[in-house]
Amino acid sequence: MKVDSPVSILPEPAQSSSDRPSPTTPFFRLNEDDLRPDDAVDFDPEDVPRAIAAFGGEMITKGTKLAMHTHCKDELVLTLRGVVRCEAGPGVWIVPPRCGLWIPRNVPHSVSVAGNVEVYCLFVEPGAVPRLPRQCCTLSISPLLERLLVHVTRMPALYDVDGPDGRIATVRLDQLALAPAEELSFPMPADARLRRIASAMIADPSDRATIDEWASRMAVAPRTLTRILQRETGMSFGRWRQQLHILIALQRLDRGASVHAVALDLGYESASAFVTMFRKALGKPPARYLAERRVRTH
Repeated sequence: MKVDSPVSILPEPAQSSSDRPSPTTPFFRLNEDDLRPDDAVDFDPEDVPRAIAAFGGEMITKGTKLAMHTHCKDELVLTLRGVVRCEAGPGVWIVPPRCGLWIPRNVPHSVSVAGNVEVYCLFVEPGAVPRLPRQCCTLSISPLLERLLVHVTRMPALYDVDGPDGRIATVRLDQLALAPAEELSFPMPADARLRRIASAMIADPSDRATIDEWASRMAVAPRTLTRILQRETGMSFGRWRQQLHILIALQRLDRGASVHAVALDLGYESASAFVTMFRKALGKPPARYLAERRVRTH
């Protein structure tokens, strides 16, 4: 577990012993050293013999990371506040409000969170929903699907499969199978030279170097980088970098940065140029895109 910078936890209101979270009500204040909750000693979703198990948590952090790990169950990560960023499979994934990251079982992944975060993790028994993807993807989460997941964290972990909670679990899985995928990932190539470029662009997204300039810096033919990038990601260099800019923009905008500031940070000459790029990529300007995801979480 790494903590990139100091974190502070949401203030805990006074509670009686009967009000404190228990394994049957798995919603927690996440602790400052680990994204797993302090009071989850008796609750491990992977050990729950049910089709689904879930927990939710809150924290305020400038940057906290859970190192690479795997699960024996499929996992959905849903964010209601803040932005969760994962490296999973062949890409870097960002989870903006009202979207969820689907991570199939046994896929190594790391999780980073920043800001005022409220996140929910749903674990699905293998084979419970055969139609779900067998690769990582970002899913668009409907208001109904969101509320069902929040409700699951208030259900007994060992819910009665033949009772009302069991029926809710079935509806939850049916709705999950219908969730459409969104293109919100940044493919990470296997080629070491392209991974160096990716790391450099993540560290300094304002760098507007062209593929020719990157090739010159690395003493390699531009055609070579272009060919490998197309083969490994299916994208041109411009589209690849644009995808990274969208992910970084979503992260910063959701944390309160202005469109103008984000545009300058990403190396655009003006806010209007950035908004035009964003609208072409996602179909809506950034303010509307994020507002539509926030309004339904209240």
